[in-house]
Amino acid sequence: MSTMPSNSIKIFAGNSHIEFAKLVAKKLGLELAKCVVLKYSNQETSVTIGESVRDEDVFIIQSGCDQINDNLMELLIMINACKTASARRITAVIPCFPYARADKKDKSRAPITAKLVANMLTVAGANHVITMDLHASQIQGFFNIPVDNLYAEPCTLKYIRENIENHSEVIIVSPDAGGAKRATAIADKLDVDFALIHKERKRANEVSRMVLVGDVKGRPCVLVDDMADTCGTLGLAAKTLLENGATAVYAIVTHGVLSGKAISVINDSVLTKVVVTNTIPHAEKKLLCNKIDTIDVAATFAEAIRRTHNGESVSWLFERAPE
Repeated sequence: MSTMPSNSIKIFAGNSHIEFAKLVAKKLGLELAKCVVLKYSNQETSVTIGESVRDEDVFIIQSGCDQINDNLMELLIMINACKTASARRITAVIPCFPYARADKKDKSRAPITAKLVANMLTVAGANHVITMDLHASQIQGFFNIPVDNLYAEPCTLKYIRENIENHSEVIIVSPDAGGAKRATAIADKLDVDFALIHKERKRANEVSRMVLVGDVKGRPCVLVDDMADTCGTLGLAAKTLLENGATAVYAIVTHGVLSGKAISVINDSVLTKVVVTNTIPHAEKKLLCNKIDTIDVAATFAEAIRRTHNGESVSWLFERAPE
């Protein structure tokens, strides 16, 4: 009798960010598994899994970007299709978690949509979730399944050391009080100073006034944040820093949503560079703005998938950026 084959990795990709999925698969020396995801004329999503997944270790890569609701529905249907096809384990690899900012009741009758998304993923049949830089790390507690929240911090540190002149002189700046912990962690690892900008909002997505806490005179500054959406905060923060004597202002952001007027805001701003990871596709936006630079985090996700499959610790990645 032939020996039982050990279960292998099958990597599927939704339509949200196929280039990223190909990069991850290439790092693992694999091809993407066959899968057809399309829309019927009535806008329903159709998923056809093109090969056997019985007793396999399945990873489905789908980022929360662009047509967020369609992409989320695609992911849920793909998870469910693999579950009913008897996959041994299904891991949802979500580089940018959708609805991550709706993580609390910040006003009466506000929905906690991140919790709803967590419930939907679990009910669809996901056994495990891998994501990066959640807007609020307590979102992990919304799930009853394991969640690995990877950090872009090691890749950020590597970028600063390799691409920013006089990196030992920089000041790491958080554009708001919420990101202070992230900024201080980076400042500590680089052994540099830290500053904070306090912003007062008139309404959501609109900042009225900014106050700098700290001294940046005669020093280059690096703004760090988890997400850049309309980039209004980054543009105003850069202006505030230059007014306070900074020599140059860089922005390093994990998820470059870059929606609305973001590109014109960056082009018109005093920012030297806006550096984003490739958790969200932005190739078209790079053509419109020469200030955008990219940090590739595909190797981090590939290593997380390999370690998950082999039952190894993922916390190794919290301190190191794999090649």
